[in-house]
Amino acid sequence: MQQTSLHPMLNVAIKAARAAGALINRASLDLEALRINTKSPNDFVTEVDHAAEGVIIETLLGAYPDHGILAEESGRSRGAKHSEFVWIIDPLDGTTNFIHGLPVYCVSIALAHRGVVQQAVVYDPTRNDLFYATKGRGAFLNDRRLRVSKRTRMSDALIGTGFPFRRGDNFKRYVKMFEEVMQHCAGLRRPGAAALDLCYVAAGYYDAFFETGLQPWDVAAGSLIVSEAGGLIGNFTGEADFLHQREVVAGNPKIYGQLVTMLAPYSRVIKEEDVAAAPAAAPAAPAAEPAPAAPRKRGPVRIKKTDGDDAPV
Repeated sequence: MQQTSLHPMLNVAIKAARAAGALINRASLDLEALRINTKSPNDFVTEVDHAAEGVIIETLLGAYPDHGILAEESGRSRGAKHSEFVWIIDPLDGTTNFIHGLPVYCVSIALAHRGVVQQAVVYDPTRNDLFYATKGRGAFLNDRRLRVSKRTRMSDALIGTGFPFRRGDNFKRYVKMFEEVMQHCAGLRRPGAAALDLCYVAAGYYDAFFETGLQPWDVAAGSLIVSEAGGLIGNFTGEADFLHQREVVAGNPKIYGQLVTMLAPYSRVIKEEDVAAAPAAAPAAPAAEPAPAAPRKRGPVRIKKTDGDDAPV
């Protein structure tokens, strides 16, 4: 597929991604000169993140000044506030890898119309790999059409994941998930850039991927690329409202279904339903301490109870 045949909005997104990628590549030549700040423990931002985001936003708003912006570093401070079109931007996904010189990071840009992602670009500047998709027109890596893998058995599957790393993340919950999946698949991988991980599912490098704690800009572009490559993506219960649920699972249809079955007991969505029902029972808990003991014997209930530690995140 030649770029002249691409959707005009996708072409603008590609232009923005390549401009940001060029800036990132230049900065990678002298990492010691970088100014690095900490947003929270283990969560870093550099001047390159800000500069890349700036060039992306300028490019997008230069072409579409009436569009909205949701960006990792500047939030919704730029662009039209009430537009039906919103660009969802992660200027440098994999910042921790970048500042250590590990060449696994990317630029992620998606365009959502009324909440539905229509255009997507994920650009890996270290390999000059351009993943892109338009809704209904397929997904591509450079000029090659992408299709998810055809593996059907979990025991043969290579699965990508991401470790929790922020203070307040529920590490115990993740360790239980990791142990569950690890015992059933051929291998787990954690490169450290979720947008690329999703593209690797679309390309068939992974058979599936799961992670918690993600933001819309981490998954918006990759989600369309996965679905346009024939894959499925959702939250841990298999529903499509993953974008703001801070949990995502993606994969080819067969492995996706098996992974959802494994991960459903760990879902934040299930936890939030329990929390919504909890206030009525909470006052009685001290007087009836033995009552909760029976549910604790069941694995899923115990998991949901520990997940409550993660509720404020």
